[in-house]
Amino acid sequence: MNLLAADIVERFYTFLWPMLRVSALMVTAPIFSLTAFNLRLRILMALVMAWLIYPLHTWPVIDPSTASGLVEVFNQIMIGAVMGLILQVVVAAMVVGGQSIAAAMGLSMASMVDPNMGNVPVISQLLIVMSTLIFVGFGGHAILLGLISESFNSLPIGTSILNQDVYGRVLKWSSMVFLGAVLLALPVMVSLLFINIGLGVVTRAAPSLNIFAVGFPAMIIAGFLILIISMGSIGTRIEWLWVQGFAVVRDVLGVPNV
Repeated sequence: MNLLAADIVERFYTFLWPMLRVSALMVTAPIFSLTAFNLRLRILMALVMAWLIYPLHTWPVIDPSTASGLVEVFNQIMIGAVMGLILQVVVAAMVVGGQSIAAAMGLSMASMVDPNMGNVPVISQLLIVMSTLIFVGFGGHAILLGLISESFNSLPIGTSILNQDVYGRVLKWSSMVFLGAVLLALPVMVSLLFINIGLGVVTRAAPSLNIFAVGFPAMIIAGFLILIISMGSIGTRIEWLWVQGFAVVRDVLGVPNV
């Protein structure tokens, strides 16, 4: 079989489009954007995914060096990036919720340097690890790869995702950073509030009692006990947040719910 230079260039121009969309997803999506998932693995994963998707669709031949080609390159990158950023809202909710719990317990200064999120409290790190395990446990990584494959049917090459409806949907979903944090932290924060009120009453009844010697250890111990008791409901809320995130991704891509 003879391969001409024109055929190779044409193949490159068509293979470029799935590769761009999948690569943008690998850079922004949870799990795949982790530092532990290094650059070589991301490139290999993107190549394999693009190679599997390539025979399933008919691809237009667009020169990426032209004006229309550059616009299409930007569109493909935006589609993959928006998919990943929508799910990153859930991770941000874990960080904010962990910060609220840590502040209520008096553990704000106990922080860890996360290579992906920066300097976060240990409670936030715990919630991030839990959310990652839950994400992998119910097959979120496989669902995400299935969505990127289905997106080429609902958003074929030449379709732009940059419109007012998508902006509004993503902006509305971003409020879940705070709503999700409230859902995660509210049981612990309310319980610790009542404990604080009780400590205040005790301090007024016995002024000689050193609130700093009794209150801080009591808050930390009570906070951990309440956190352990609330683990089941916190895990359920984390799973619900991931499910809602995938629903938003399907809505933005126009993929019908199964």
